[in-house]
Amino acid sequence: MPQLDTSTWLTMILSMFLALFIIFQLKISKHSFHHYPEPTPTKMPKQNTPWETKWTKIYLPLSLPL
Repeated sequence: MPQLDTSTWLTMILSMFLALFIIFQLKISKHSFHHYPEPTPTKMPKQNTPWETKWTKIYLPLSLPL
């Protein structure tokens, strides 16, 4: 029964790791990442209150009856 020749295994494993490293480097280099991400400002919706749309005695103190 012949012996299994393992003399080329190291060469094959090292060349496989080298090829995988090169492939991953090429894939990663094609992606563009934002260097300075800026947060988007959140705008609060303005809520209209009833006293903002009509005149009150605070706004027109001289309109009181005498």
